[in-house]
Amino acid sequence: MLFNSFAFLFGFLPWVLIGFWLLNRHEDARLWFLCAASLVFYGYWDWRFVPLLVALIVFNWLAAKMFFKYRQRFILKAGIVANLLVLGIFKYLGFFSEMLGEVTGWQVEIARLALPLGISFFTFHNIIYLADLHRGRAPRYSFRDYALYIALFPQILAGPIVRHNEIIPQLREPPLRSGFSERLARGVAFFLFGLGKKVLFADELAKLADPVFAQAAHAAVNVGQAWTAALAFPLQIYFDFSGYSDMAIGLALMLGFVLPYNFDAPYRAASLAQFWRRWHMTLIRFLRDYVYIPLGGNRCGWMLQCINILITFLLSGLWHGAGWTCIVWGGLHGLGLAAGVAWRRYLKPMPQPLSWVLLIAFLLATWILFRAPSLAAAGTILTAMAGQGILAPVSGVLTIAVAAAFALIGPSSQALIERLRPAAWLAPLAAVATIAVVFKLNGSPAYEFIYFHF
Repeated sequence: MLFNSFAFLFGFLPWVLIGFWLLNRHEDARLWFLCAASLVFYGYWDWRFVPLLVALIVFNWLAAKMFFKYRQRFILKAGIVANLLVLGIFKYLGFFSEMLGEVTGWQVEIARLALPLGISFFTFHNIIYLADLHRGRAPRYSFRDYALYIALFPQILAGPIVRHNEIIPQLREPPLRSGFSERLARGVAFFLFGLGKKVLFADELAKLADPVFAQAAHAAVNVGQAWTAALAFPLQIYFDFSGYSDMAIGLALMLGFVLPYNFDAPYRAASLAQFWRRWHMTLIRFLRDYVYIPLGGNRCGWMLQCINILITFLLSGLWHGAGWTCIVWGGLHGLGLAAGVAWRRYLKPMPQPLSWVLLIAFLLATWILFRAPSLAAAGTILTAMAGQGILAPVSGVLTIAVAAAFALIGPSSQALIERLRPAAWLAPLAAVATIAVVFKLNGSPAYEFIYFHF
């Protein structure tokens, strides 16, 4: 179910919170209750994938148990490979079979399997634990705690990507412990802030961008349409995913847990390297620690460092989607970051205003590749952006301008909420905001979150 749906807001969430709080003093019952609720949340989408999720939890926990018994690291390596194989079968088998046919001419008929929601995220969580065991940096957990780490409903579908040592030690803390009121208030604030981002900005921007990308898949678009999509989608994906992350952080706080931040005003960055330190920060942290550094990082000279960056971002592109558009998108970002390494080594720093303008231009072009259904569709939009086609005005200028102002000037969610202090005037303000968002939800279709597809 969607965080921005009535089923979640008024059907699932209140009962889970009440049940969890009522079991405050009963640790085992409380955590099993939350684990069961998380499986219900996941199964609401498609109950057929619940056995897969449970099977992967059991498999990885047993792999860890066998490792502690026999102390053979090949068990962990085999477990990591098995997780990647499951991800590959569900997410990439169809794509690789098509690619093999294009290269060799063999027509291999392999049906594309339905993609289980959140499989990329909970696969990464399983891999993190096994990889940390391999490095000697992880303890042994009970089955209950490990299952809840993987299945916890605020972050199972789209992150943040949380490490086991960041969440499992918090599980045993009773939710009604000291500071409950402040955690609850901040959790509600985070959730409302994220819900507002989704409903008031991301969904409105989707109405501008989605039709253009759909049209570009089979027909030409005019200049105004191309620029509408180019300006709307970068803001849409930011408010969509940062809104989801805010809601996940808020929900976790209501339960008494703290999740890591995932966004920090990325469009205010002055370079591509800064952008990636502010965008989907938990993914970049994962790629840095589990891909880039094991490849050698920056320890082997700047040229090999650039190659390591390129490989890391090609894999990032492939993780985001089983298609050439995402691979090219990742490759371009890898090349851009590698170019930044070379620039900082041999040239003087670029003036920040110029650097920011070049960054935004680069992002506008590469987000087209990320979103387009095919390379041909991306080419159609990029060609129109260059002025090739019928001239027409940009649509939704006011919506885009307000969203851009908020992204570039307005406070980040964590900066705003961390500065909030309990005050009586906040209660009616929060009530009015809640009512406004609920009315907006009631009058608009519920758009899925973009990252659910990854």
